[in-house]
Amino acid sequence: MLGWLPENISTFAQGVDTLFALIYWITVVVFVLVIGTLIMFLIKYRHRAGHRAEYIEGSTKLEIIWTAVTTVIVFGLAMLSFPEWNNLKSPAENPDYVVQVRGEQFNWYMIYPGPDNELGTEDDLELENELYVPVNKVVQILLTSKDVIHSFFIPNLRQKQDALPNRPPIDTLKFQAIKTGRYEIPCAELCGFGHSGMLGYLIVQTQEEYDAWVAEQWPE
Repeated sequence: MLGWLPENISTFAQGVDTLFALIYWITVVVFVLVIGTLIMFLIKYRHRAGHRAEYIEGSTKLEIIWTAVTTVIVFGLAMLSFPEWNNLKSPAENPDYVVQVRGEQFNWYMIYPGPDNELGTEDDLELENELYVPVNKVVQILLTSKDVIHSFFIPNLRQKQDALPNRPPIDTLKFQAIKTGRYEIPCAELCGFGHSGMLGYLIVQTQEEYDAWVAEQWPE
């Protein structure tokens, strides 16, 4: 829709790009109108020899109109944004996979439950900066931080959520990737001198590839 955006590979974020494009084009129209009016006034009220300046009073009617139009636009965008926000931020009812992610200067640590399917036990698997998931499956991420505020951002999923320190992993986000590949996970919150190097990767695999990867991590 807007060619410079990263490819959207999430089933939960299809409406985000539509909303973003709507806001973008509203902004473009307002920008053109404002700049066009400014140029018109510069020309109309330019200095001309022998032409005396005039005092022009403000128009209450125009002020009411543009205030009302702005209010309607902002309120309309808020109403359109609300269901998209709930769709992205509400926890998945029955996720296929749950992974805990811990931000720590300056890496992402991905923690997978082991064969017991419970986090926080001895058979958990911890990976550094690599998040493996199967395609077309709902994944629930539980976020936490060890030190400062980090922001877990996956542009291709249109998902971003702060990871806060000194609290259990209750901040969540969910996604369902529809295309295999390798996608960046930067930190979107300035978290210290090594912030720019805090980069992980989402690795979306076919179900067969993911099952084979799981078998490598927990051999029978």
